[in-house]
Amino acid sequence: MTDLNAPSAADMDALGQALGRSLRNGAVVYLRGQLGAGKTTLVRGVLKGLGFEGRVRSPTYTLVEGYEIGGYRLYHLDLYRIRGPEEMEYLGARDLDDGDLWVFVEWPDHGEGRLPEPDLVLNFELREPGRLIRAEPRSGRGEDLTQAWLARMRTNLGVEGEPKSAEL
Repeated sequence: MTDLNAPSAADMDALGQALGRSLRNGAVVYLRGQLGAGKTTLVRGVLKGLGFEGRVRSPTYTLVEGYEIGGYRLYHLDLYRIRGPEEMEYLGARDLDDGDLWVFVEWPDHGEGRLPEPDLVLNFELREPGRLIRAEPRSGRGEDLTQAWLARMRTNLGVEGEPKSAEL
């Protein structure tokens, strides 16, 4: 497990950008934490890090937002409004179990049993100041992603656009 601090929204965005630049193969990332903990802000940063220049919308009401980036597909799901795992069928959950997809899922417990297993779980906690992200790899792919993300963070700490105050 690895802890990262994001004292501000800008730091959370920068952590997300570093994570986005670390993505190579598809991965399933679960995002856990209370409302307002920074989950969507991190995903916006991931998309920026991947080079996406369009508008990034929160999937709070649409439940799923999809993006095409450099030949890859990224899906951002927000399952907060799902009443039970059986509703996952309407979202095409079976199609998410594709090793080439990048899938980021907020409130994964709401889709329990219908989602692909995570490669990486990010637990968000409100802390003063800002937020704490606890990264828990759950597969070899998740471990590789976490190590690449941490290496990128260590290399870029203090460089403009990267979090200057992140603690590894």
